[in-house]
Amino acid sequence: MQTLTIIIADDHPLFRGALSQAVQGIAEKLTIIEAGDFEAAVKACEDYPDADLMLLDLNMPGVSGFSGLRSLRTEFAGLPIVVVSASDDCATIRRALELGASGFISKSSGLSDMRIGIRAVLEGDIWAPAGSLSGAEEDPGLADLMDRLKSLTPQQSRVLAMLGQGLLNKQIAYELKVSEATIKAHVSAILLKLNVDSRTQAVIKLGKINMAMVA
Repeated sequence: MQTLTIIIADDHPLFRGALSQAVQGIAEKLTIIEAGDFEAAVKACEDYPDADLMLLDLNMPGVSGFSGLRSLRTEFAGLPIVVVSASDDCATIRRALELGASGFISKSSGLSDMRIGIRAVLEGDIWAPAGSLSGAEEDPGLADLMDRLKSLTPQQSRVLAMLGQGLLNKQIAYELKVSEATIKAHVSAILLKLNVDSRTQAVIKLGKINMAMVA
């Protein structure tokens, strides 16, 4: 009997329901784990280490843009992740795949198209909407920046995301339940890896990745 465990991470209950419908029937025994914010998504990955797939919205409480994808991709390297987003321009799709997503499904897709994409990823393929990967990357420096972002540890990715939200070191330390000195060390490492001199420059770099995201 084929058994699958799929994590659906999206803050909209109605869309989680739509995704649940999309995956029905793809396995004889199907376990669906729902997460309404990023913290719940991380916990689901920890609680179900053998999950077969995650369907991830790029924007939900606790995360914005590609920072959640980067963090999950680093921390749970063996889990295939399909990004499901309303921002379905070519640049966003390309960046999601370059940052480690196994597929991209537009929220405007019909259930049958979603099911096709999900099946393709479960079978080991990379899935993206037809024609979305044509054309060259418009910013030649973006590939280098994404390589640098990939070098961040999961905790450093979390810290960078919180810097992008405008949080101070003290606030980040409280949220992550570590000392402020630990956060300062993480910030120093982030600046070094991104080859920038200040946290402001690091946030600007993060913004270059997230600028295509509108939903």
